[in-house]
Amino acid sequence: MSASDPIALFDPLGQYRRLKSEIDSRIAAVMAAGAYINGPEIAELESALAAHSGALHCVAVANGTDALVMALAAEEIGPGDAVFVPAFTYVASAGAVRLAGATPVFVDVALDSCNIDAEDLERRIGAVKAEGALRPRAVMPVDLYGLPADYPAVAAVAQAHGLTVVADAAQSFGGRRDGKGVGALAEITTTSFYPTKPLGCAGDGGAMFTDDAERAERWRVMRTHGTDASRTAVMLGMNNRLDTLQAAILLAKLPGLEAERRRKDDLAAIYHRAFEGMVSPAPQAYGCDHAWALYTVRTPRRDALLHALRAEGVGAGIYYNAPVHLHPAYRSFGGGEGSLPNAERLADEVLSLPLHPELDDAQAERVCTAVIRALE
Repeated sequence: MSASDPIALFDPLGQYRRLKSEIDSRIAAVMAAGAYINGPEIAELESALAAHSGALHCVAVANGTDALVMALAAEEIGPGDAVFVPAFTYVASAGAVRLAGATPVFVDVALDSCNIDAEDLERRIGAVKAEGALRPRAVMPVDLYGLPADYPAVAAVAQAHGLTVVADAAQSFGGRRDGKGVGALAEITTTSFYPTKPLGCAGDGGAMFTDDAERAERWRVMRTHGTDASRTAVMLGMNNRLDTLQAAILLAKLPGLEAERRRKDDLAAIYHRAFEGMVSPAPQAYGCDHAWALYTVRTPRRDALLHALRAEGVGAGIYYNAPVHLHPAYRSFGGGEGSLPNAERLADEVLSLPLHPELDDAQAERVCTAVIRALE
């Protein structure tokens, strides 16, 4: 690339070019075998993902949203049940709660991590119990931008109130907290393999993780219309299988996931040094290996910075420009403006910058120069 070429926020095509031989070989093997649904690559991938995460069981599914819906449905969480969800995340988290028939209860997030605030979670559970209209059943932490949530704190609150923890790790697969991999940090974890995620396929894909063999078997039955090996419907299910071709692509990419994560660590360090004192840095936490789905800073001058970066050909994006409780489809479940102040502030200030393994040091320095020039 020349010094004036645009810098993309994501570069899945560049990754494909780098891994073309491995990916094409895997795809050709699936096409030659003809097992396009439930081919042997599915079981191979599930085993590899479980080993990478440290979870005992992994079930591959069609996408991250279906994984969340199925996780809730398998626990018989539905009408009349409250699921506590961070207000600052993508709408799919709360959407999955609604699709399961349950009610999302929005929780504020911590400004320093952008993840669910355990103290506010405690308050919201108390309020729901006091009101008495809903049964508190589950909490759904979201590992925003790739940083694992504070699972010890969330688990302590959940255990005290008898709630199930369903981790939305759509952005964090490959990360770790206190030496444990994402997938093994909660009793139930779901993730997404959307193409721009830390581990992405060439379409939609997802997976579910647990240490509970019986729970994992329920998921396997549910993902194929609720049918067992004899094709007898034993429960209500979904058509929620991962395609064999997507599994093949993920198998080609998975061996390099940790090296890519470390490369993003190095790029993040360049940004940290350059931006010190200019913006609030990307969230990090002691004891966490960040998956770096996005490198996200905060500044009250966000909109001006975004405009300046785009004028210089630097890809940047806003994730997310409104907290979920202020979206029209979810206003009836929240308290309106001012009810979740940290989530609302973040929506006004966050900006995500290019951070992917195809980015070289010179391009990272170009991003730094463009940010500094815009904010000086």
